[in-house]
Amino acid sequence: MVNEPASEKRGKWGWYLLLLIPFIATLWVPFYGSATPYLAGSIPFFYWYMFLWVIISSAITAVVYFATA
Repeated sequence: MVNEPASEKRGKWGWYLLLLIPFIATLWVPFYGSATPYLAGSIPFFYWYMFLWVIISSAITAVVYFATA
């Protein structure tokens, strides 16, 4: 890994851009800053949106890890 050509290092850098997706999706508060719609009649949008991003972020992190390892 220490002696990788510069072209391989640049190619792997693009995978790290995927990590920006969850960051931007959770940083954009006006999109999810409401209580409606409810999930299952009682869980406000904010809570299930954030929980969904925990799962999506884990999957994206795993993809980036295996793609760059």
